[in-house]
Amino acid sequence: MAVRAGRRLVLSTSEREQLAAWAARGGRQAVRAEIILASAEGRPDAMVAGKAGVSRATVAKWRTRFAAARLAGLRDAPRPGTPRKITEEQVREVLARTLGEPPPAGRDHWTTRTMAAATGLSQSAVSRIWRSARVDPERHVPGGTGDNEGVSVEQDLVRRNGRTRRAATEPGLPAGRFLDREESWLRFNQRVLELAEDENVPLLERVRFLSIFASNLDEFFMVRVAGRIRRMATGLPVEGASGLAPGQILANTLETARELSVRHAECFGNVVLPALVEHGIEILRWKELSAAEQDDLHRLFRERIYPVLTPLLVDPAHPFPYISGLSLSLAVMIADARTGATMFARVKVPPLLPRFLTVAKRRFVPLEDVIAAHLTELFAGLDILEHHVFRVTRTRDLEVDEDVTEDLMQSLERELQKRRFEPAVRLEVEDSISSDVLDKLVTELGIDHRAVYHLPAPLDLSGLSVIADEDLPQLKYPPFVPSESALPQDTDIFTTLARQDVLVHHPYDSFTTSVERLIDAAAADPGVLAIKQTLYRTSDTSTIVDALIDAAEAGKQVVVVVELKARFDERANISWARKLEEAGCHVVYGIVGLKTHCKMALVVREESDGTLRRYCHIGTGNYHPTTARLYEDFGLLTAERTVGEDATDLFNHLTGYSRKSAYRRFLVAPAGLRAGLLERIEQQVARHARGERSRIQLKCNAIIDEAVIDALYRASIAGVPVDLWVRGICGLRPQIPGLSETIRVRSVLGRFLEHSRIYAFGHADDPGSEAWIGSADLMHRNLDRRVEALVRVTDPAQQAELRALIDLAMDEGTASWWLSGDGTWTRHHLDPDGNQLRDLQQHLIARRRARPADG
Repeated sequence: MAVRAGRRLVLSTSEREQLAAWAARGGRQAVRAEIILASAEGRPDAMVAGKAGVSRATVAKWRTRFAAARLAGLRDAPRPGTPRKITEEQVREVLARTLGEPPPAGRDHWTTRTMAAATGLSQSAVSRIWRSARVDPERHVPGGTGDNEGVSVEQDLVRRNGRTRRAATEPGLPAGRFLDREESWLRFNQRVLELAEDENVPLLERVRFLSIFASNLDEFFMVRVAGRIRRMATGLPVEGASGLAPGQILANTLETARELSVRHAECFGNVVLPALVEHGIEILRWKELSAAEQDDLHRLFRERIYPVLTPLLVDPAHPFPYISGLSLSLAVMIADARTGATMFARVKVPPLLPRFLTVAKRRFVPLEDVIAAHLTELFAGLDILEHHVFRVTRTRDLEVDEDVTEDLMQSLERELQKRRFEPAVRLEVEDSISSDVLDKLVTELGIDHRAVYHLPAPLDLSGLSVIADEDLPQLKYPPFVPSESALPQDTDIFTTLARQDVLVHHPYDSFTTSVERLIDAAAADPGVLAIKQTLYRTSDTSTIVDALIDAAEAGKQVVVVVELKARFDERANISWARKLEEAGCHVVYGIVGLKTHCKMALVVREESDGTLRRYCHIGTGNYHPTTARLYEDFGLLTAERTVGEDATDLFNHLTGYSRKSAYRRFLVAPAGLRAGLLERIEQQVARHARGERSRIQLKCNAIIDEAVIDALYRASIAGVPVDLWVRGICGLRPQIPGLSETIRVRSVLGRFLEHSRIYAFGHADDPGSEAWIGSADLMHRNLDRRVEALVRVTDPAQQAELRALIDLAMDEGTASWWLSGDGTWTRHHLDPDGNQLRDLQQHLIARRRARPADG
């Protein structure tokens, strides 16, 4: 049967240009614009509907509205309620002044105070506009000079020392030399998925990797995708270093994420789920349950589930309900036989109930299946026409104006309350959903149709962690007990550290018997006068926090720098901050405009001879006993004088007001860390030019800073061997002739999350060779917008240990992923005969068991 074409629309040139601009911008208007553009080409309504992901009725509606009112017909009518307090004209004025007008006389950049005076807006409104548009007034200075009022000390130093990131047009280096950040992150998550697909990985660990993949992707959409959509909505250019247009980056990101999401669902449904059944673990749908099991769930529903459900009907008296982020919901179409009316309703799946309900031993059913089986009880007297599960993802970036906020804790608490009402950036639906229900959701949520993902049920596989926790040791990695040999257990820890530095490598070395032991000992030791510590993330049952409280109650001076803005841990950190303050600890929140990300503890102790000695821990990971068993990190325990002096200076900088930028054994961001690394890279280039040995070895979670990448390119062009061990994002293209031929990039993923940062320059026995560990990755946020610290490791044996670890990861006999110049990561885990290559982490477990105690 022939497909009937829709009536062809005739567009003017200006209309076609405006529609194309809307289509490229994303959002609801993009869908409408694409409908009109496709209709203007004479395509059938069914084809237009299929391409746009909407119903034919929707196509007809927008064709009709356009025919009646042209472009104005595609705009939404104003909704009732309180009008916007900040108009589009005010937004444009603020951005135009920021980007195009010099600041007032006596100022070297616009501040919230000066912009508010110029525009008549409040300082808070100005700050919200800048944050929404991701505009930093210090990096957009049209002209003018003056003092630095309103400028943080670190940012002032960065600017005056020329340490801002370089543009993509670096002389002598080709355009297109940077990989796209978003795609690189997605390829990292693909590597996680490849572990779930690997039959050589224990089955329940594969289930856990499926859960991790889902959780990772949730966070990616809440932060990266949401931020990109928000910046594009301002109309400002937001090109990345890769040189791709913003719209193309978003399109590529959404499409790659879609492909991986489908692959993830297929891995679960087609591979892992049948393997679980073979081992007696079943995730069943409602119809697959026995009658007795259904009867048990009937009782459970009435007693535990029904009381907490709230079905919400949509009709003229009940507007479309707000759908909270990451919550599962049932979209239900119901009919009233008496009136003939058909209505839409939404039922939220309670997030506090188990994602998968236990039916019997190792038999589970998704919670939404149980709710769906009882919809007739929720809508008594009505007919259930259809129901489908869907899930919405919303942005979760915090916006707090520190310039005008006196109490950061209270401000953050208010922002946390507002998080539930952020825009939607992704809609996941069951692949069986009808077009009418989908059209309803897309329209009401205002979601970009490209961010609508059709997936096989069940949705939200992050909940698979419950299955992965099943007590079946034979389906998991072998048991592992961290070594306690890093520090002699029969010697006082202060005596040990007074004699030598100790380098600990978690989780192979016990966190409890090293780092926690230092803080516990400091709290109990009568000679300890003061304890100072940074806390970025910690656990619900933190013995370190308990020890700090004990120390404060014992009369010791305790200072804790708590980072309230640690992403997704803000609420927990607010709770800890209050608990510490109530115990008498001095709690501070770092420096305005910067996150405090360095991992540092300082103990001041009076020795038996009356002198004061400082004992320090400088680490790469958080003071979190739970993640210390899952994350790979290094820490340096030392009583060396210059480290103590540096730690004291940095704590004074965090708690007071100091322009300190030069340290002895520290490199500190944002004032000096990037410059310090660049200087050391250039030193290796100079060594190579003199015919001396040269080498650069870096291990980090991410490298996207253009200045560092360009320095590594120049080092490679000069002939310096460069080894990069990068867990996640990498913006550098290795193995490109004439640009990066001497650069190798590897990634290792496995049982533990590779989290440490190591920066080594030169060969171990070369004069001036150095090795550093610390908290900073090679990202703009770490080098420009955080307080980070690296410490130089001076003990030759410890330097050798750090270098040997990177050598082992780069070795062709070690299982890893290799990055090529086109951005492709290739897994190398089998030798030519199909045998497994060395598992780096298992190798380190075995080697640690045989290590004697230091000292």
